[in-house]
Amino acid sequence: MAKPKTIFTCTECGGQSPKWQGQCPHCLAWNTLEESVLEAATSAKNTNRFSGLASSGQVQRLAEVEASEVPRTPTGIGEFDRVLGGGLVAGAVVLIGGDPGIGKSTLLLQVLSHLARQHNTLYVSGEESAQQIALRARRLALEAHDLRLLPEIQLEKIQATIASAAPELVVIDSIQTLYSEQLTAAPGSVSQVRECAAQLTRIAKSRNITMILVGHVTKEGALAGPRVLEHIVDTVLYFEGDTHSSFRLIRAFKNRFGAVNELGVFAMTERGLREVSNPSALFLSQHGQQVAGSCVMVTQEGTRPLLVEVQALLDEAHSPSPRRLSLGLEQNRLAMLLAVLHRHAGIACFDQDVFINAVGGVKITEPGADLAVLLAIVSSLRNRPLPEKLVVFGEVGLAGEVRPVQRGQERLKEAAKLGFTHAIIPKANAPKHKLEGMTIIAVERVEEAVERAR
Repeated sequence: MAKPKTIFTCTECGGQSPKWQGQCPHCLAWNTLEESVLEAATSAKNTNRFSGLASSGQVQRLAEVEASEVPRTPTGIGEFDRVLGGGLVAGAVVLIGGDPGIGKSTLLLQVLSHLARQHNTLYVSGEESAQQIALRARRLALEAHDLRLLPEIQLEKIQATIASAAPELVVIDSIQTLYSEQLTAAPGSVSQVRECAAQLTRIAKSRNITMILVGHVTKEGALAGPRVLEHIVDTVLYFEGDTHSSFRLIRAFKNRFGAVNELGVFAMTERGLREVSNPSALFLSQHGQQVAGSCVMVTQEGTRPLLVEVQALLDEAHSPSPRRLSLGLEQNRLAMLLAVLHRHAGIACFDQDVFINAVGGVKITEPGADLAVLLAIVSSLRNRPLPEKLVVFGEVGLAGEVRPVQRGQERLKEAAKLGFTHAIIPKANAPKHKLEGMTIIAVERVEEAVERAR
């Protein structure tokens, strides 16, 4: 019997190489090539993940194409609909990733139990038995009498069931547990995940079925398997949050039918995931009195403005290299802001350990948090609280200027709605008309913001 040939497949782009290399020759990523068995020619033909995803036809002019609004199906959970862009779309493929035990299966079981009353649904479980799913539904007090279950991990049997049952919505939990008989690789390998995802995507597009795939994540927090998995699906959602906390966040990193970086906020209860009506309250600490080193900012998550408390703690360093630690904000940006504070405002922190934290475990990626971080640092260094009911936002440049941010008016309205009466904002974001109940302090420079915050 001939020895099976092996190839090396990149986990980032799916590219193949006949020998191992430190760097992928296709996407130039380092240490991403993994050994796998070379499949037969018939399997290679099936691996063409782009075949069948889009219907072939004649060339058309763009003006001749009739564009219509895509109809959506509400899931019954408003926060989940917000992240999806309004609901589920027929023929769309959604990929949900997150840490084990964070609530992916619980959320999808709640969604299916609601949709099964009026729609034909199918839950394919490769990790739990039908009895385990039934026990979970009973524990969550879900009325899922019409929900159909299929405990199966073989792709060909799942395809046959979908063809006979003709469901409108299919959940695959999870994509890493499936395998195809056409391939000899083990479930969860790069080739198996790529092939199974491609075949399920082709079925979703050809039969107009909404497909939701659950994906495992690595210890770094990225989706396990080939990077191409995120490219062939329509929507990529990530569960965020600490398993020791009751709050969960769902963020859209890719969405062909809605806005990216949209955020959904949930609370894990004994009855499953529940929507949080006022998410800003989660990210604001309840202090009996004003404390030094605390500053409230307004961040924009997709279409939603959120109020988040940024905390800073400065302490005298006892080593030649002071510590710079940032939780929820970018650490490299913290070093840049400290340099700007020293150069343009004359406030040095080279002999201080600096710790920054965003309350509630939220991750802030936009530069609109710069000004709030600087004012929190100054407040902690001087041990002097900022004025009560003050909200801050603005980007800080290397020249010490305070730059405007997007949707400044919506941020101010959200702050005013929650009872804040003062705001330090970039001058370019100052409203043309006076905002009732809100005193606006518009600044152009960092030193001016530090002076006005006293």
